[in-house]
Amino acid sequence: MKTLIIDDERLARNELRRLLENFPKIQIIGEAANADEALPMIDELEPELLFLDIQMPGKNGFELLQSIEGKAPEVIFTTAFDEYAIKAFEFNALDYLLKPVELARLSEAIHRVEEELHTHETGGVLPGPATKTLGENDQVFVKDGEKCWFVKLGKVRLFESMGNYVRLYFDDQKPLVLKSLNALEDRLNPATFFRANRKHIINLQWIEKIEPWFSGGLLVTLRGGDKIEISRRQAIRFKDLLSL
Repeated sequence: MKTLIIDDERLARNELRRLLENFPKIQIIGEAANADEALPMIDELEPELLFLDIQMPGKNGFELLQSIEGKAPEVIFTTAFDEYAIKAFEFNALDYLLKPVELARLSEAIHRVEEELHTHETGGVLPGPATKTLGENDQVFVKDGEKCWFVKLGKVRLFESMGNYVRLYFDDQKPLVLKSLNALEDRLNPATFFRANRKHIINLQWIEKIEPWFSGGLLVTLRGGDKIEISRRQAIRFKDLLSL
C-alpha cells in the first residue's frame, strides 16, 4: 500500500514512520512538510494512502484535498485537535487519529484502509467499517438534528431504546440516533457492552454498584447515577460473564 506522510512536524513524521514499521503492507514512498511539497509528490508517486495533518503552514489538510479532488487517495487524518473531526468525515476520511498516535488505534485505521481497498478491487461489498465490531476505543460520528459529536464509545455509559431510535448517554449529552437497539447490539463488543434488558445496553466499565432486585434480577448503578434493571434471564448471563 503506497503511503505518503504529510505533516509539518518532523518529530511527528518520524514517530508515525516508526509505528508504521509494524505493518509490512504499508510502503512509505515519501514525506512532505506541507501541501506545496505534497501536491507534486501525489501527482508523481500516486500514493494509495495519505496520513495527513490538518494544521500546516500554507494550505491546511482540507485545502490540500480540495486541490486534488477527483483523484484523492484514501485519507487518514492525524492531528492534535479533535474539533476538526466532523469536517474530516465530510471529506470521506477513513479515520481520524489524535496525536500522539497510539499503535492500537493505528492498527484499527490501517485495517479499515485494507478493507476499503479490497472492496474497491473486488467490486464487492465486504464487511468494512460499517459492519466491524465496535469496542471502547472506537470513535463514532453521532448526529442529532443540527448537533454533531465525534465520541469515543468508551465514554458512552448507556444505550436506551426509544422506538425506532436509540438514545446515547455520554458526558451530559443524550443524542438520539435512528437505529434499533438490536442492530446496535450486533455491532458492539459484548466484552464491554451488555444487553441488560429489552430497552438498555450498558457499558460494563461504568458500573459502580450492583444490588439484588425483584424476581432474581439485578439493579445496576452506573457512574453518574443511572439505575438500570438487569432482567432475570440476563442476570444469569451477567453473572456467568463476570464471575471468576
